[in-house]
Amino acid sequence: MVKFSNKYIGLLGGSFDPAHKGHLAISKIAIKKFKLNKILWIVTKQNPLKNKSYYTIQERLIRAKTITKNVKRIKVIYLDKIIGSSTTIDIINYLIKKKKLKNIYFIVGSDNLIKFHKWKSWRKLVKLMKLIVFSRKGYDKKGKKSKVAKYLKNKIIFINNKPILISSTKLRKKTKIIN
Repeated sequence: MVKFSNKYIGLLGGSFDPAHKGHLAISKIAIKKFKLNKILWIVTKQNPLKNKSYYTIQERLIRAKTITKNVKRIKVIYLDKIIGSSTTIDIINYLIKKKKLKNIYFIVGSDNLIKFHKWKSWRKLVKLMKLIVFSRKGYDKKGKKSKVAKYLKNKIIFINNKPILISSTKLRKKTKIIN
């Protein structure tokens, strides 16, 4: 496990089903823009809001580590077995209590902001970290009008990045066509 101390840490969590260059692009932007010492890609076995993962956890971890191998400031971790949960609030609480993590920047796409209010203990979650929201084509307007955006008002950091056209959903669909 990574030693954290009081550094500025970015967290990009999810099922990474599969990880792709879009995840890498927003991670690099966040590292540069917010002077982050490290970004943790927290790969979870199962997204609590989705039915099923397409790839196994082992396949997703291998792919995430392969994509990030040349970026020293990105570390891929898997905590589900250690903490017995894949919910963001449980993961954040673990990192704060056990690893003394501070100065947390949580990275999401605007598509996730729309459903963020469905996340377990989301109000507590947003008090524990700074929320960075990257632009996702077709989701920005809804994201900015979401329940969470209204709740946080100007405490969300919106990043107007170039549209990232790749997504895990598109990659899974391509794989299904090929197979």
